[in-house]
Amino acid sequence: MILTVTLNTALDITYRVPELVPHASHRVDEVTERPGGKGLNVARVLAALGHESVVTGFAGGRTGAVLRELLAPLAPVDALVPVAGTTRRTIAVVDAATGDTTQLNEPGPQITADEWEAFLTAYEPLLRQADAVALCGSLPPGVPVGAYADLVRRARAANVPVLLDTSGEPLRRGLAARPDLIKPNADELARLTGSREPLRAARDARRRGAHAVVASLGPEGMLAITPSGTWQATPPTQVRGNPTGAGDSAVAALLSSLVEDLPWPSRLRRAVALSAATVLAPVAGEYDAKAYEELEGGVQVSALPD
Repeated sequence: MILTVTLNTALDITYRVPELVPHASHRVDEVTERPGGKGLNVARVLAALGHESVVTGFAGGRTGAVLRELLAPLAPVDALVPVAGTTRRTIAVVDAATGDTTQLNEPGPQITADEWEAFLTAYEPLLRQADAVALCGSLPPGVPVGAYADLVRRARAANVPVLLDTSGEPLRRGLAARPDLIKPNADELARLTGSREPLRAARDARRRGAHAVVASLGPEGMLAITPSGTWQATPPTQVRGNPTGAGDSAVAALLSSLVEDLPWPSRLRRAVALSAATVLAPVAGEYDAKAYEELEGGVQVSALPD
């Protein structure tokens, strides 16, 4: 089983409009709602890849109830912890004319000290059943900024490989707990290290505590700095569509490859292809299966000097 942690779950709402024009009224062609937050997206992709997945984190209020109703018929197992506050919404507005997406993210509910303790109590037995765990996304208000560092240490104490996918101060503090893998994008890596050069920044992040670093470079693919070597993987073609969830699909690819014990070049091929195939899908947490199969064989993985 692969455990994904989403402390700041969300109800993902996607609007499709013919053209997004500032300061104008719009007629929405299509509306979709999905259970969201980075770890829930990861779990749905893992399930599509054939891996058993369990989701935990927080859910509350009317939005949280809708999220859990939508999650119920899906493959990931719901182990979310109830809270008094209301789960946030994220709004994606897709411009059909350009293919671009505008994203609006609410902050999330206020988490009390008792609710945080309830989560920690639920986390420990889930860890004991897990082959790997992913800690994903932002922290809702009230959760300690060092929360991910605590969760990384608990995973390491349980001998469970842990992937950390967050940003800012939670990432900085989480690194000190020495996660097995982090997966920042280029901007997150630059903010963490102060370097805009991805290779230098990734090496710096690894020196700060990460066992391995996989950096998403957008249309240019991914860069991996690992104990086994350094690689850059590039997709065979650039794709246009909705990028929401592409990074989450990359996390699912890396986790599934980890538990399958694949070599790093194979992990990167899967991650780059799955990320690109997600851009072609209508909503986060899904990917174009046919495109994934076609793209994976064309991903180029090049070894770089250590």
